[in-house]
Amino acid sequence: MSEIIFEVTEDEVDGGYIATALGYAIATQGETIEELREMVRDAVSCHFGDGTAGSAPKIIRLHFVRDEALAV
Repeated sequence: MSEIIFEVTEDEVDGGYIATALGYAIATQGETIEELREMVRDAVSCHFGDGTAGSAPKIIRLHFVRDEALAV
């Protein structure tokens, strides 16, 4: 596997960010972008931590999704 993609959204209720992997049962959160990056790396390491050569992704891609509503 060459890369894994996470969809990142802002947590409107509690603040911070939520990251959910596309195609994998991996999700994590962080208060800041830097904390989120660290938590995503840790979650991927735990998920693919069986030690099998080549099973872990080489790149983690964060896709930030922002929902904005405008009053008319």
